[in-house]
Amino acid sequence: MLCVLFLIVLKSQAQDLSKLYENANTAVVTIFALEEKLQEVNGAFKTVSTDGLGSGFMISETDIITAAHVVDAAEIIKVRFLDGTTLSARVITTHKTADVAHIKLDSPKNGTKPLRLANSDYAKIGEQVFVIGAPFGYSHSLSSGYVSGIRKSKLGKNMFTQSEFIQTDASINTGNSGGPLINMKGEVIGVVSQILSNSGGSDGIGFAATSNMVKKLVLDKPTPWIGMDAIPLVGKMKSYFNLPQNSGLLVQRIVAGSWGDKMGLKGGDIKASIGKQKMILGGDIILSINNIEFDMKDDSLLKIGEMATNLSESSTIAMKVLRDGKIINLSR
Repeated sequence: MLCVLFLIVLKSQAQDLSKLYENANTAVVTIFALEEKLQEVNGAFKTVSTDGLGSGFMISETDIITAAHVVDAAEIIKVRFLDGTTLSARVITTHKTADVAHIKLDSPKNGTKPLRLANSDYAKIGEQVFVIGAPFGYSHSLSSGYVSGIRKSKLGKNMFTQSEFIQTDASINTGNSGGPLINMKGEVIGVVSQILSNSGGSDGIGFAATSNMVKKLVLDKPTPWIGMDAIPLVGKMKSYFNLPQNSGLLVQRIVAGSWGDKMGLKGGDIKASIGKQKMILGGDIILSINNIEFDMKDDSLLKIGEMATNLSESSTIAMKVLRDGKIINLSR
């Protein structure tokens, strides 16, 4: 008798998951991001165009949430829907540390039911969840599992260091990034970010940025997308690059048509490693933004964050950069 009841419960759960999948699936999209990367070709490093693959989900007829690393260096973004329709999109904002991003379609996609962002503070270890995405390009694939942990950074005032992730054992692979982590109410509690795995496959631990980070960092107080990939130069790095101050930002790549490109910022063109840090050398080093000096040792990041949240498409932004040993000023 107990075995029969157990089978009935399992069958009921499967039916519930099937219905939830059907309700959520039309809002899930596959994202193709064309970006330029520095690669070795015939012994020389050249800039080549590569296609990136990820997932995302609609929160309105024009707005889509995905992972920052899927789109933050994209030159062209194409979004494919369940019915096969493909539309162009552009980046509105990204947050690299939390790995969340907001992109907007160039034209509305009607006929889909957007997904709702839940309050991820209510997520509990042990609760059942599922993921919809495009692992290895197989779009609208489902995997299920449980919340196995909640990982929070120290959520101080510095927006650039804030992150919060839900750990799950649901199967996650390349192409799942940016897809929704959904609870049994059909609500999104996370955005698939990454997996820690010895093999690089789904045998590892998966992480999803919490929905509350999405609300806070890319919806409630978004910062304009500059279209720049950069790494901080701190500690010994300062002396290696002969910086005239405590720290700076080494520009890696600039996306064509972005704020950074229009300002005249230059990315690097030489791959290198300093210790365990891999980087691209030859790009500008940002020293200050709107007269706020970049310095990891004081409150400059907090000031820059506060300034960034007040920027709009019409705002003026000025940077002081170190280029070829000279300090120059750039503005937009």
